[in-house]
Amino acid sequence: MHAYRTTAGGGRIGWFAGPVVLALLVAACGGEDADPAPEEASADEAPEDEADEPDDVDEAEDASDVVDQDEPDEPTEPDVDPAEVDADELGHVPVLMYHRLLDDGGSEYDLTPEEFRGELEWLFDNGYSPIRTKDLVRGEFDVPAGRTPVVLTFDDSTGEQAQLIDDGELDPETAMGILVDVAEEYPEVEPVASLYVISSSLFGGTEAGPRIVEHLHDMGMEIGNHTHNHPNLSQLSSDEVEDELATTVAEVTDIVPDAEVVTLSLPLGIFPDDRSLVAQGSSVAGDYVNEGVLLVGSDPAPSPFAEGFDPLAIPRIRSSPSWDGGEPDFGSAFWLEQLDAEGSYRRYVSDGDPDTISFPQERAEELDPAFEDRANPY
Repeated sequence: MHAYRTTAGGGRIGWFAGPVVLALLVAACGGEDADPAPEEASADEAPEDEADEPDDVDEAEDASDVVDQDEPDEPTEPDVDPAEVDADELGHVPVLMYHRLLDDGGSEYDLTPEEFRGELEWLFDNGYSPIRTKDLVRGEFDVPAGRTPVVLTFDDSTGEQAQLIDDGELDPETAMGILVDVAEEYPEVEPVASLYVISSSLFGGTEAGPRIVEHLHDMGMEIGNHTHNHPNLSQLSSDEVEDELATTVAEVTDIVPDAEVVTLSLPLGIFPDDRSLVAQGSSVAGDYVNEGVLLVGSDPAPSPFAEGFDPLAIPRIRSSPSWDGGEPDFGSAFWLEQLDAEGSYRRYVSDGDPDTISFPQERAEELDPAFEDRANPY
């Protein structure tokens, strides 16, 4: 096993044996018990001096309560000094894009199981903790201090991503099984991911597909929308686009009624002619609303707290965990190295407190004004 470590000076990184040259990115898809309270006395049994107490005492107490309620809360501060962990919650977040796991490595969009396991181990060893796409979009995630969120996204709901074995448990040889297995060695890592399903072909299109969706949902995975038939949306009418998106939401929520299908991965990375249709729409199948939309591949995503964050055009990085030190293929090996180099792309680093947004003072102008009440510059 020959592994490389990321260096600030731009050294190469990798996670598996032998260098691989990949093609440039193409479009694809208690305490102690309290004493019992005394029984209340009836009005007839009240002591005479209490019964005769003037009403203005109660009114004064009520006024005091109102004053206390109107006092502003003291600003909270993270339990960890942000400067000690170099917190930067205006930094970039890698959103990684995966497809199939194949023994021969498949196309430039696929990995071997060993490559996938190696990439996860590298990520977790180097301070990354998974969150889901909907968590990123909402800015609602709790990552330990000093660690960086990473979004693991899987397109196409292929059989290699998730299967159930005879006892109804997750197949450990699938992508989700490998994720769970690797995460067990990292107490600070929760094994979550966002899986973008083609509802006409759920995890290989077998009769087990609905049970797999239900199982993944119960595990805390996000089930996202990748349309019903995986078409090029630019070639469809508006009604057809809406039906593709609404049908997937209807079929997933029929399987799991409480599932939140609120983010979309664009098939082939292509928008419909009317881009507004990716945000919301309806058809005979029902309604849909997307809080986030994923592109096929690009660079790391801005922080959800940064002014430049667009939830309806979130860039993703194609997983490519090694390159030969020559021309990069602009996959995950390249971009994760750029984040550690602290150039124009700076890595998001958590302050450990989901209620505050900590960042170096010099980055203050990058904060979206909507989050000023949570800002904690240092």
